[in-house]
Parts: sequence; structure tokens; C-alpha cells
Amino acid sequence: MPPEKRIPTEKKIVTRKPVERKPTARKPSGKKKKPGFFSPQIKVAIAALLLILLSPFYYGYVLNGFVATWRWIKDWGQNPDYRTYKSFNIKIPKKYTVHGIDVSYYQGKINWHKVKAMKEDEVKISFAFIKATEGILQVDPYFQRNWREAPKAGIICGAYHFFRPKKSGRAQAKFFLQVATVEKGDLPPVVDIETLDGVTPLRMRLELSDFLTYVEMKTGVRPIIYTGLKFYEDNLEGKLDEYPLWIAHYYQPKLRLDKSRWKFWQHSDKAKINGIGHVVDFNAFNGDSTALVEMLVH
Repeated sequence: MPPEKRIPTEKKIVTRKPVERKPTARKPSGKKKKPGFFSPQIKVAIAALLLILLSPFYYGYVLNGFVATWRWIKDWGQNPDYRTYKSFNIKIPKKYTVHGIDVSYYQGKINWHKVKAMKEDEVKISFAFIKATEGILQVDPYFQRNWREAPKAGIICGAYHFFRPKKSGRAQAKFFLQVATVEKGDLPPVVDIETLDGVTPLRMRLELSDFLTYVEMKTGVRPIIYTGLKFYEDNLEGKLDEYPLWIAHYYQPKLRLDKSRWKFWQHSDKAKINGIGHVVDFNAFNGDSTALVEMLVH
């Protein structure tokens, strides 16, 4: 039998519509961005700290604190108002802010610029009393040099006369003013009375009064009386009270005298001062720097 003919069947072509895919959200990669090591606030704080640490003021503050602490340890048990100042080699009462010295030929040739530059903590030399004359004949051989050079270094000066009660007070005053010229900006002139020289206290006071009266009349400035505490108590207390006092009373934390009565206190005779080859008398002023300026000759 002949093979059957296959009638080709018509193929049905099916077209597929494209599938609409919904957009999918992108998944994070899982790698997180690392934040900065320091936050801006921390960076600012670090910068500020570095500025402080690198500042010379910071080191000055730390150094001062260290020095103060060390001194407190070293001075343990000492009177805090009367401690040792190593560079000056003496104890100095702490309640006074203005300090000075007094000199004569005994100290020899002085380098006043070194004197002025010396300082420990806040203690420095602001003023100096300089010996000019003694009696009616003696001129201190270093007076003119000291009187010229100390002001050049910026030290306030006053001249003093060593009084001899056996000699005429008026004659001594004339002699003193021939040697020491009192000028604007000087401390008041000083008369140094330490001994009776064999005369009675009354005779001493009469001659001393003549000296003071003459100097004040000629200069228009009221002089200062210098003396030791014991001599003052024995011979001058209650007398000549209108004159300012400069009292010598050594190695004590406090002057045993009403504070309203004195202007200067010579509290040591053993100070070491740069620029001076001998020990020196050391003094405290009873007041601040403004009060010292007010005392000066105008």
C-alpha cells in the first residue's frame, strides 16, 4: 500500500508577551563606610590641648607650681611669714613688698646694675640709703660714686648722715647739706643716731633737734630718724614723734613697735647682694610702691 500522505498540519505560533519585571531595590553590598577615627568635637579638643601644652605660659605655670610646692616641702616647720631666701642668704619677712639696702664705704665699689637685676620670687632692691657724712669733717669716700651710679641703674636713693651728739647739730646739718644735695625724686634725708658719745640723752636730743630743724628749713623736706630699737626705747620714744622712723631690729619675723610709728625696718645686716663684695644691711618699707613714691621729694 502506498504510504499515506500526511497532510501537513498548520502550526500555531504562540507569541509570548514580555514579562514586566518589577524593579528590585539594590541590596547593600554589606560593606559599611568606616567613620573617621575622631569626631570633629574630639579633634577640636585635641587641638586646644596641644595649643596649651605647646604654650610657654603653660610651662611657666607648671614650673611655678612645682617651685612653690618644693619650697613648701623644704620650708616645712618654718614660719611661713619669715622664710629663708637662698639668693639673699637671709630670712626676709614676707608681709612687705618693697625692699632696699643701705651702704657705705664698707661695701666697697658696687655694681649697681647687678644690684638692680637681682631678684628672687618678688623680692628685689627698689631703694638704697647711702652714707654721705659723719660728724663735721668726715665724707664717705664712696658717696659721690654711689650717689651718681645707683640712680642710673633705676634705684631710688636717699642720703644719710652719721650723727655725733658731742658735736653741734646745726654744724653737722650744714656740713651734710654741703655734701649731699637733696633733689626731686630722692628719698628724704636721714640722720643716723646710734650712740650718746658720752653726753646725756637730753643733750643728744637738743643737738639732734637742731640738726633736724636746720635740714628741714633748708630743704623743705622732713628728715627721717634712723636708730636701733633699744636706743629708741631708751632715749627717743615719745620724743621727736613728728619725724618718720627707720628702725634697726635684726633677725626677727616682726618688728616690736607699733606699725604706725615707723616707715623703714632694717631687719638684717648679713644680706648677700649681687654686685656687692661685702654683706649688706637689708630693709623693708612699711607700705607699697605707691606709698614709697609719695614719700619722695617733690
